[in-house]
Amino acid sequence: MSDYKYATLAVHAGQHPDPQTGAVTVPLYLTSTFELTGIGTDRGWDYTRAGNPTRDRLETALAALEGGYSGHAFTTGMASLSALFASLRAGDHLVCSKDVYAGTVRLLDRFVSGYGIGVDYVDTSDLKAVEAAMRPNTKLVHIETPSNPLMVLTDIAAVCRIAHAVGAEVSVDNTFMSPALQSPLELGADIVMHSTTKYLNGHSDGLGGALIGSTEEHKERFSMVQKAAGGVMSPFECFLVLRGIKTMPLRIKQHEENGMAVAKFLESHPKVTKLYYPGLESHPQYDLAKRQQKGFGSMLSFEVPDREAAGRFLAAIKIFTNAESLGGVESLASHSATTTHASVTEEQRAMMGITQGRIRLSIGIEDKEDLIADLDQALATV
Repeated sequence: MSDYKYATLAVHAGQHPDPQTGAVTVPLYLTSTFELTGIGTDRGWDYTRAGNPTRDRLETALAALEGGYSGHAFTTGMASLSALFASLRAGDHLVCSKDVYAGTVRLLDRFVSGYGIGVDYVDTSDLKAVEAAMRPNTKLVHIETPSNPLMVLTDIAAVCRIAHAVGAEVSVDNTFMSPALQSPLELGADIVMHSTTKYLNGHSDGLGGALIGSTEEHKERFSMVQKAAGGVMSPFECFLVLRGIKTMPLRIKQHEENGMAVAKFLESHPKVTKLYYPGLESHPQYDLAKRQQKGFGSMLSFEVPDREAAGRFLAAIKIFTNAESLGGVESLASHSATTTHASVTEEQRAMMGITQGRIRLSIGIEDKEDLIADLDQALATV
């Protein structure tokens, strides 16, 4: 279906009518095991950890949306990262964006590095720093763009050229943009990662993660991790993500329209000391965002003077909800230092540039005038 436009892919990729019953919606196969047709033979499935018809449909859709060779669905975004890093061996070297979700840092520092794998955190927006970090044993460069929560962009195509020159692969966390607004594989990346909990599901009612590979070897590698280590997405969660994908192009349009409106409002607000949204010309990487992305999305962050001011703001919001996560139809606000980045040290937060006055917004699909009014009244308390 690669010749179809994106909105058509979202509705139809992996979601064709069921051949047995004609059901238009992908059936939910709530079974752990399948009847075998003989000794060593089956109808394509034998045990749900190894494969399930509902999960197969989702993985087909994920591959189509990202233009990849294969898709692989996991229980959470962190489970998908664990599967990604599982291919590294003692003596290998990994480069990771320094401004990245703290859960990724926790996984790398507390587990991956303990297996004898070297991990370096680099400002991947600085191509000279990326080039300097490369070693003969560098196997993977993992980038998050835009980053969480500073909204720093990494030039995917340029980093891929640097990494590929030394034989390293590049993986991109595409959660903030979604497949609708950014296509890392088209820019040269080897692997795309998602927390499907966010925009792909879109309704804050399920957890999941995904890897999309670009080669046959990736398919074999990630399928083996699914079988050997487990951590696969349940059929019901797959059903929810398939449902969410159908409306994702429409949701993303409204998310982005609202995100731009909110960003422009906050840019001129006297209580906001700093604003981070790549869709504004004031963002230092605005030109890169225009070149690399198909839109600017609905994630942004801003700063108020201190933790006390942030607390007053979060206590005053009415339409926005003070909660973690992102990408759902409802608007969320969170204090980065005590939510997404609570698991890293104060020194690490300082290195990343996450202050106690940092607030991250996930802009939903409500009426933008109501959202702006809510922010305005909450900022009046700061």
